[in-house]
Amino acid sequence: MLQCDSAKDCTKAVYDVANKVCYLKGADAPWPFNAGYQSIRLLNGTASQTGNLGKWAPAVNFPVVPVGAFMVPEQPVSNRILAFSSWGPYEFSGPTGITQFTDYNYKTGAVSQRTVTETKYDMFCPGMSFLSNGSMVVTGGENAEAVNMKIARGYQSSTTLSDGRIFTIGGSFTGGIGGQDAVLKVGEVYDPAKNTWTLLNGCDRTDNHAWLYGWKDGSVFQAGPSKTMHWYGTKNGGSVQLAGTRDGDNDAMCGINVMFDAVAGKILSAGGSQSYTNSDAFIKAHLITIGQPNQAATVEKLPDMNFPRGFANTVVLPNGQVVVLGGQAESLVFTDIQSIYAAELWDPTTKQFTILAPASVPRNYHSVALILSDGTVWSAGGGLCPVGQGESTAFCDQTLNHFDGQILSPPYLFNADGSSATRPTINSLHSATDANGYTTRVGGTLSVDMTESGKTTFSLVRLGSSTHSINTDQRQVPLANVTRNGARFTIKLRADSGVLLPGYYYLFAMNEAGTPSIARMIRVTV
Repeated sequence: MLQCDSAKDCTKAVYDVANKVCYLKGADAPWPFNAGYQSIRLLNGTASQTGNLGKWAPAVNFPVVPVGAFMVPEQPVSNRILAFSSWGPYEFSGPTGITQFTDYNYKTGAVSQRTVTETKYDMFCPGMSFLSNGSMVVTGGENAEAVNMKIARGYQSSTTLSDGRIFTIGGSFTGGIGGQDAVLKVGEVYDPAKNTWTLLNGCDRTDNHAWLYGWKDGSVFQAGPSKTMHWYGTKNGGSVQLAGTRDGDNDAMCGINVMFDAVAGKILSAGGSQSYTNSDAFIKAHLITIGQPNQAATVEKLPDMNFPRGFANTVVLPNGQVVVLGGQAESLVFTDIQSIYAAELWDPTTKQFTILAPASVPRNYHSVALILSDGTVWSAGGGLCPVGQGESTAFCDQTLNHFDGQILSPPYLFNADGSSATRPTINSLHSATDANGYTTRVGGTLSVDMTESGKTTFSLVRLGSSTHSINTDQRQVPLANVTRNGARFTIKLRADSGVLLPGYYYLFAMNEAGTPSIARMIRVTV
């Protein structure tokens, strides 16, 4: 790849992985897809994107562009990601009833592909939420009418509630644009026990890609992308109440947001842009704190990110730090202009953003990111060709379609000299409801047997699902109620299912240096 990097006037190239040959391309050349090639672009020569903290693994190729992705809740350790595009591996064109999937085992490197037809559902541009049993509920999208909701939706978000139901609201990509002169995309809720959707006409706001957080007593907090924030109630037909203003000046379409400390109700938001596309991205960040439902949230203006980012993604680490990945300085769909390659790490203690090592592939519109069971971060996708029904894809610019993903090892996995840090080890788990410790209840007790003798801390990170810069499933839950007897740690879990949403979580142990263990997978029930 150094040949591509050092060639004069080279801005785009492809690297033949098998033959280890680089092919330079003309700036305007449309490239058909070849699974054996990796796209390479000039980093624009910006020294500010040359951070050296953390380390990226080589890109892994996939048979589809990962536009949506989620972890598979396997026990005792989850190593698989399911990702999907649309009806085609790198194109979408309206409802077709087909979805292209890939299954990636990041531990073994195995990659497989499947065309899903039996659902008669194109899952492109949906909402995604995990049920408490680990099933993924995909709502709306290209074939919104094929999903048994009350209102057809696309570009909406959804979130799991404290009682295990799923709430969704908004969306305008399919089913008509919301507003006074069209279908108002009010809220609705899914009850898995009855397999039914119920309209919540009292939840009458409409947002694309709303930043939703299931919270206490069946409530939902909406942190953005609108500059005003709201509480939704999901009982008795639903309700909406103003929760304050996040930003007095701007909305933040496709900005990042993540609950990095669920116990304290703390949310980080940053970036985005005023408009969905053709709009300058923001550099500013905010810390939002929520308490009881329907009370006003507090907002603190944070130090800026190092780069403006639209269409970026974010992942919370088991220590509460947040990794920000990809994005571009100008939000412009289906482009890689002004790409930000360097990741950033936000520390909740210092409240500062630190530049990490740059990825080798841009991740912008239609990219995804997830935390993995070993505490690394998977960043993938970006691109996709918008084509009309029956139109040829021969002239799609394949440099914008990223059929690959990279794994970032954050700084906490390394010693000061750059060598790999020693991880703590979880030997076994036990709970009152499961001798193997795979299942426990909200407010229950979990016993963890370790081999380490030093200081050890624990946290839970809920499994993630990512699309369109949204990941409402992930949250970090610090575990402070811990007692120790020799090598056995006894953890008393939070008794509030609004903080500890039902579902599957990584259980991480961290040593005194902050290095995480390989996480065990546990299921938390109400």
